[in-house]
Formats: sequence, C-alpha cells, structure tokens
Amino acid sequence: PVMSALITRVGPFEMRPDNEDPFRSLARSIVYQQLSGKAAGTIFARLLALFDPESALDASVRRTDPDWTPLTRPFPRPAAVLATSDEQLRAVGLSRQKVASIRSLAEHFASGELGSEQFDSWEDEEIITHLTRVRGIGRWSAEMFLMFHLHRPDVLPVNDVGINRAMMKLYELEALPKPDDVRRIGEPWRPFATVACWYLWRSEDVRLLVE
Repeated sequence: PVMSALITRVGPFEMRPDNEDPFRSLARSIVYQQLSGKAAGTIFARLLALFDPESALDASVRRTDPDWTPLTRPFPRPAAVLATSDEQLRAVGLSRQKVASIRSLAEHFASGELGSEQFDSWEDEEIITHLTRVRGIGRWSAEMFLMFHLHRPDVLPVNDVGINRAMMKLYELEALPKPDDVRRIGEPWRPFATVACWYLWRSEDVRLLVE
C-alpha cells in the first residue's frame, strides 16, 4: 500500500541510464563520494575539462531526476588517466585519496581485469566482489553501478542514506532502518527492488501531494 501510493503520486518510472562507458561511470562515482552533488559536479566538470576543454556538465540535476541525461562527450581512457600527474588531478579539486582511487580504477581497466565484457557475464554479487577490489570503491558504489549503469532490476542498497530516510518517513518508522529492516520491508519489491528504490529517492526530490 505504501509503495502503491508513492507510485501514484510520483508518476511513471523514469530512471535515466548512465553513459555507456563503465570506466566513466565508476570514475564519476569515486568523484561524487562524500560530497554534495553541486561540489562533486564542479570537480567532475573540471576533470572532464582537463582532458577535453569543451566538455560541459550541468551539476544541478541529479541522476535520479527524469530531467537528467547521460553525458555524451568522450571520457579519457584509462591509459590517459594513468599518464596524467597527481598534481594535475589534484588541481581539479580531487583529494589525494580520490586521485589514488581513480588511478587504481584505471589500472584495473587497463589490465583487462574490469571491462564491459566481464560486467555483461557476471552476476550482481560477482560484480560487487570484483569492483570492491578497486581502492575507494565499496559495496554502495558497486550497487549504484549495478543500478544506474548496468540497469540490474533487483538491487537493494541497504545502507543508502536517501533510501533509509525515505523509508523511515513513508513507513512511519521511529528511526532510520537497520539493514535487516530494509531487507524485510523491501522483500515484497522483489524482483524489482531497483524500481522501488528509485521511487524512494524521488520521494525526497518531489513534493508529494496530500490526499
């Protein structure tokens, strides 16, 4: 009943897929970690401009918003990132930890350990296992990749703050739900937990009309 009412209020499911380049998608997730969307968007735009001065990015639109569209300009290849100095990467606003993480990601792609062919053949948990071997990519980042880049339909990120906050409000919980609570409440959403999560995120972004 809760999800039915939310779907009625938000409208049709309109998740926008990420750009086709998995390296770009994962690099973006590293840049955006632990930053506000606006600040991260500014840094990501500078990173793109470092390799392509004509690149443009609207940092004000979140990727859960129906108005969000994938970026079409090419992203630097892993070899190009590896050939860029730490000083150049730091100059766009990346922390030392994020520079190290992006380098680690580039190394995994350059070596062939990660790539589109592997992602197409691996199950969700296999992808999470391989991605979390990259410095700076945890389970949450891997889950976002599964949802927004690979379009996997049944992903439930139990530690996502936005999902937990929306769930607390919509299900009238006294506190943010623990992982086991998220799994219990989300069990009826299977096998389309990704869709349900999108609606929970949208409930944070749109004004829900009072019945």
